[in-house]
Amino acid sequence: MSEGRDSIREKLRDADSGQSIYDFRNDEKDSFRMEEGLTPEIVSRISDEKKDPQWMREFRLKCLDIYNRIPVPDWGPSIEGLDIGRIATYVRPNTKMQGDWKDVPKDIKDTFEKLGIPEAERRSLAGVGAQYDSELVYHNVKDEAARQGVVYTDIESAMRGEYADMIREHFMKLVPPGDHKFAALHGAVWSGGSFVYVPPGVHLDFPLQSYFRLNAKGAGQFEHTLIIVGEGAYLHFIEGCSAPKYNVANLHAGCVELYVGKNATLRYSTIENWSKNMYNLNTKRARVEEGGKIEWVSGSFGSHTSYLYPMSILNGRGASCEFTGITFAGKGQELDTGAKVVHNAPCTSSHISTKSISKDGGVSVFRSAVVINPQAKGSKASVSCQSLMVDGISRSDTIPAMDIRTNDADVGHEARIGKISDDAVFYLMSRGISEEDARAMIVTGFAGDVSKELPLEYAAEMNNLINLEMKGGI
Repeated sequence: MSEGRDSIREKLRDADSGQSIYDFRNDEKDSFRMEEGLTPEIVSRISDEKKDPQWMREFRLKCLDIYNRIPVPDWGPSIEGLDIGRIATYVRPNTKMQGDWKDVPKDIKDTFEKLGIPEAERRSLAGVGAQYDSELVYHNVKDEAARQGVVYTDIESAMRGEYADMIREHFMKLVPPGDHKFAALHGAVWSGGSFVYVPPGVHLDFPLQSYFRLNAKGAGQFEHTLIIVGEGAYLHFIEGCSAPKYNVANLHAGCVELYVGKNATLRYSTIENWSKNMYNLNTKRARVEEGGKIEWVSGSFGSHTSYLYPMSILNGRGASCEFTGITFAGKGQELDTGAKVVHNAPCTSSHISTKSISKDGGVSVFRSAVVINPQAKGSKASVSCQSLMVDGISRSDTIPAMDIRTNDADVGHEARIGKISDDAVFYLMSRGISEEDARAMIVTGFAGDVSKELPLEYAAEMNNLINLEMKGGI
């Protein structure tokens, strides 16, 4: 573990010097790049590249038709700067997926080494997947996980192999293409992503991790993650994302579908650090059966504009959801984030707890929706959101929605908005701490409830991102 702590100290030194370890890029000269735009011909060529089965070819074209018919959302932050006609929907690095790290091309390997992947794998992970632009370039699962029957592989080979029926049964069933315009876009051009299956009764002691790096300029990334956790099983899955800065729009419109079985538990942790030219229009959804539990831990940093609301559908008696999130909006950013929960069964419970930070004119919007249907008698739901504005030019909004359709439910909502106390800054400065460091310390403490939910390395990573944001390093 000392190697990991050394890496963390190096990253924090980078933060102190105002240099972002995430803002580097590779030359694209060795990659294949689809022409910009979105047409039936482009979608069919993606199918050719991916060697799709016939049902998926037809599905993609159906999604394209739905995309063309659904209007752009008009209720959230503006996405006028996003022109799909100028986005390359598929970019392939010059390598096939590898199961041995030494076989990954040097420039791509160097990228992930700088980000700490797969360094983390050598310490405490059961398996790692690494996606670069539109393709997975590395995937590996430890023998001890495989021996328990755990499947962790790229979703494309799973779709063409022995898990083909399972993929077809579950793919975009939780997030149907008609759900919203960017779900339809995802269905048409999706590429890459992971498939995880944890058999009933298997308790995986080590997390699995997937990391997404978008290197290409003016491109989109559309990975699909599908996780199925069997009855009585346990899994912790960690997702990381980053991209370098460009002066044109990039797009991330991935999709995550999580199936949590009876009495099973899935913890899904995400640390996103997209560049500030990124439109992050990701969709995440979980379905939880009787006695099951979904735990979301979410850190949202970077991106120019975000629409991100992980959704939990509690389908079985006693199913539960916990959502813990942190959002940081800096100059030129409008991050519209939150969570949704639908209670469909008796005695279900949900707790949403979020914190947002806005600085230098950034706009942070918390948006939640809790639905308790008539059959969900005896259910409980609570929503708590806290916002911290670092200066007088930033903004924080709270938009909660409660749709309660039974009298037999316990529902609560709490919201607090505040600014950094000048007295607290003065106290820290009187102890020899600079004003900049004092403000960073206060913000890090404000985010403490989220960081304590993460493994050590990822808590340090989140604190590093907060330091970079507070000191203008990202």
